[in-house]
Amino acid sequence: MQHFTFLRSLFTALVLAASALSLGVSHAKPPKRAAASSIEKIATAASPLVKRPDFGKERPSKDSYEVAQWVLNSGDNEGASFVIVDKAKARVYVFGVDGKLRGAAPALLGLAKGDETYPGVGDRELSNIAEHERTTPAGRYVAEPGINAHGVDIVWVDYDAAVSMHRVITNNPAERRLQRLSSPDPGEHRISFGCINLPVSFYEKVLSPTVNSGTTIIYVLPETQPPGAVFGFRDAGKGKAPQTVPKIASAFYLDGA
Repeated sequence: MQHFTFLRSLFTALVLAASALSLGVSHAKPPKRAAASSIEKIATAASPLVKRPDFGKERPSKDSYEVAQWVLNSGDNEGASFVIVDKAKARVYVFGVDGKLRGAAPALLGLAKGDETYPGVGDRELSNIAEHERTTPAGRYVAEPGINAHGVDIVWVDYDAAVSMHRVITNNPAERRLQRLSSPDPGEHRISFGCINLPVSFYEKVLSPTVNSGTTIIYVLPETQPPGAVFGFRDAGKGKAPQTVPKIASAFYLDGA
């Protein structure tokens, strides 16, 4: 009898101990969950919302998307519309201040691959510009509307380097510029002296109205180095003064650039 009483007491003690242990664990868990929840709320509140460019139905390259997203989140465009020229894909994208695509189109670019401008190239006759010097330079530019010597409107990218955006030039049939614009091969789009040739309708309905409605920043992507090496992905471009561009340019190179 004493043996039975001892076993029953031992069993009772074990049950009570187990219950106490269970209660201790249940009381310990809720504070941990609550603490984790508080940390998550703080982290979420501290993280700024990432702005994403809207390319619509376009399928941009990784570089184009990366630069567009950087522009929106860094404020490098200073609240202005902006243009991205993707030389590797031979395509131009025009965005509003909100980062929403206004339009995209193929483009003709400098014959030579390269991201720099050769010294003095903007002051030379076309016949004196070697093929390897016919580059479309990469960089950040403040677009400026202008008029060439024939009274035709253009958009300056880099006035000193004689690089502009304009309607496609078709005065030399042998160059097949219209056919090149329609080609899916980016290599076929390399033909100009450095200027960016665009389809007439795109220039007149998208690019020109955007530039003439206010400040527009042009980002020409590099093709021999990563975008970060050119733009730095920082605010270094902000505050850059607009170019000093004559209202009417007597630039001879626009006749066939």
